[in-house]
Amino acid sequence: MRRRAGSAEALGTVADTVADNQTMTRVREKVSIAAPPRAVWNAVHEDLSNAPRWAGYLRRAEALPSSAGGGRRVRYELDLPGGFEAGLVLEYTTWDPPRRATGRFADGPLDGTWSYTYTPRNGGTELVYEMDYGLKGLLRFAGGVLKGQYEEGIRRGMAMLKEYVESSQ
Repeated sequence: MRRRAGSAEALGTVADTVADNQTMTRVREKVSIAAPPRAVWNAVHEDLSNAPRWAGYLRRAEALPSSAGGGRRVRYELDLPGGFEAGLVLEYTTWDPPRRATGRFADGPLDGTWSYTYTPRNGGTELVYEMDYGLKGLLRFAGGVLKGQYEEGIRRGMAMLKEYVESSQ
């Protein structure tokens, strides 16, 4: 894996990005947040109306009815670089508050899986976000430029999440 340093790392996040055969990309972000895991969990998974305050490119988030298999679902409305707008549906496959949430991209321009892992650390939380994804549809043609900008949006979002949760304590 490669480690990318920069402004996100200065704010307490660690980023790894790896491309696999140019079809799937793995993103791994880690951030330490001075708040208990339950507070971080709530900001990420339950307080959806405030998610645009910290999530890069997110215009709106809303809970959807559960899938036929009973999995929780969330719709994100995104304003992406280059003027692209996209709707993205995430379906949870693991819901274990406040320890771990995993899922898949059920609908929208991304294909793949994601996970959040919350570990108590020195009175705070170490949060690790991992995503394996590929672009679908018209976004696939935007190629590497959009991928890089989307990944930077995730890095910024993790740093903004840290600031948002810590300021709410």
